Amino acid sequence: MRFLLMLCALAGVCASAQAAESPSIPKPAAIDAEVQRVLKDTGAKGLAIAVIDDGKVGYVKSYGVRNAKGEPLTTQTVMYGASLTKAVFAYAVMQQVDQGRLTLDTPLADMLPQPLPSYASPDIINRYSDWSALDERWRKLTPRIVLTHSSGFANFRFLEPDEKLTFHFDPGARYAYSGDGLLTLQFAMETGLGLSLRDETDRIFKGLGMTRSSLIWRPDFADNLADGWNDRGEVEAHDERSKVRVAGSMDTTIGDFARFAAAFVRGEGLSAGARADITKRQLKITTRTQFPPFQPELPADQQRADLYAGLGVVVFDGPQGHGFYKGGHNDMTANTWVCVERSKRCVVILSNDVRAEAGFAALVRFVLGETGVPYEWEYGDHAGKS
Repeated sequence: MRFLLMLCALAGVCASAQAAESPSIPKPAAIDAEVQRVLKDTGAKGLAIAVIDDGKVGYVKSYGVRNAKGEPLTTQTVMYGASLTKAVFAYAVMQQVDQGRLTLDTPLADMLPQPLPSYASPDIINRYSDWSALDERWRKLTPRIVLTHSSGFANFRFLEPDEKLTFHFDPGARYAYSGDGLLTLQFAMETGLGLSLRDETDRIFKGLGMTRSSLIWRPDFADNLADGWNDRGEVEAHDERSKVRVAGSMDTTIGDFARFAAAFVRGEGLSAGARADITKRQLKITTRTQFPPFQPELPADQQRADLYAGLGVVVFDGPQGHGFYKGGHNDMTANTWVCVERSKRCVVILSNDVRAEAGFAALVRFVLGETGVPYEWEYGDHAGKS
């Protein structure tokens, strides 16, 4: 199968006709038992799961507790979306492409009324990032480059010695995960195009019936909110995010994000071309693992042949054909969203305990069968330990 995937990737296409038939989705009782096994094996306190089949939400359930009081985690409990926010942002960007407001290859320089490094007020730096040290290569930045994580920036500016973004390679040259890259595009869209990403994402959420999702804190979330557990089993309170940050500020529920995942895999809300662009093989991924982001690129014969950046997601080819996924992680959050395009099947997992992440590979495989999702690249040596 790996030889077939290499041939598919080299040819730029994948023979979906040769993809295996999708296995049957397990019965609810079997999914329940597998989730309980993952919770027991990892020690995680809470986990929520949704299954989409043929573009329709078929199963949504939450397990465990949402806080140290032992209150139950429910399908309407607000949880961190973390980096799943990036996929929602890509969807919002492609809606703007459909409306003719920009293209994937519009230079950010053409959006902004003045050079990017000149925006250096404390308010802008606090809300977005610090570009004051950038050289002229900033003019090469485009939405496509940013959404494929090839801006050349560190993940976040605070990781730099002087807390100012700088280029580690020429924009577009290679993949290296960068949240601040996406914040740069957010700034260009809001400052240069006059858009509000809060308004744009709220419109998306409202249209899909996602009543408990937002990129900024809402007081009505407090009545059913998930705190979390870190890798030491310590409780951490849910932060009330005061800024819209497209790299990861989304609050959502498993019920809400299941609606988004189903709409997305059906292609709802986007033209066929815009939807295809998101999960197109945009940029080859050449490293052994995703982190650290500036690790050496592997020799060509050691690279996973089917692994590419899409727009805000990672795309791959496996036994069931073309697929995509996006993860989300912080000290107390572990999320994953995996879809197979041909069958329009997805699994969404949200957990308010980062320890659950060790069980994701096995749980996704149990529900969808073998898909080829690149968890060995996402998690490195910690992939599939449960």
